[in-house]
Amino acid sequence: MGDYLVTPELRSDERIDQLYSQDIKIIQSPSVFSFSLDAVLLANFAKAPAKKSGLLVDLCAGNGAVSLFMAHKTKGSIAMVELQERLADMAARSVQLNQLDNQITVYQQDLATITEKIAKDSVDVVVCNPPYFADQPASKKNPNEYLAIARHEIKTNLETVIKVSSDLLKMNGKAYFVHRPDRFLDLAALMAKHRLAIKRVQFVYPKAGREANIVLVEAIKDGQRTGMKVMPGLMTYDETGEYSKPIKKMLYGN
Repeated sequence: MGDYLVTPELRSDERIDQLYSQDIKIIQSPSVFSFSLDAVLLANFAKAPAKKSGLLVDLCAGNGAVSLFMAHKTKGSIAMVELQERLADMAARSVQLNQLDNQITVYQQDLATITEKIAKDSVDVVVCNPPYFADQPASKKNPNEYLAIARHEIKTNLETVIKVSSDLLKMNGKAYFVHRPDRFLDLAALMAKHRLAIKRVQFVYPKAGREANIVLVEAIKDGQRTGMKVMPGLMTYDETGEYSKPIKKMLYGN
């Protein structure tokens, strides 16, 4: 990266972190939004379109972590879609920071209306790290509005996200989601309803002997409903309490 480039202006509560395995810098804020391991797992699990004409769309993009971590995987274009203005602004400045302006576009917009900007049936790959928790009136939400919207289905819901993913995708285009295992059946039912056939599933466990706390799902638009593969489980931590070898590789490279 050229030293002559000026770092985008940071707000008082922001810092620049790095994903060393991809040499990507990202603007984070403890009071607004910081990416979690889920974003790294999704970026590693998802397959990007290889062709220069390919288009990848990142729904519920947050501060842009998944797209930034996948940028090296594709010669094609990437579009981030994020509703919250502050998060979209952080994402756009991280794009600038990594000199990826020619590859990545940020749309600060409700994903429900994104087909006004990105044509239906035009996208090769959709990735999404959606809000995990259904918006129950009685459910306890984070008092921080940014985090509450990112984690709870306040501004969108799983069906909307899946429907929009299907609308955007070309026939045989692929969708990649990260979610909680307790919502897997919801995810599967909604994908089936909206023409997405699940093809690959991987469960992630905190450590050996514990229940899975993350599920990664690959689906194909208008694909056959047979042939789903369940990949070997992935452990976040090893028996010593350190990140496991596969996770270390995702975070720090070889």
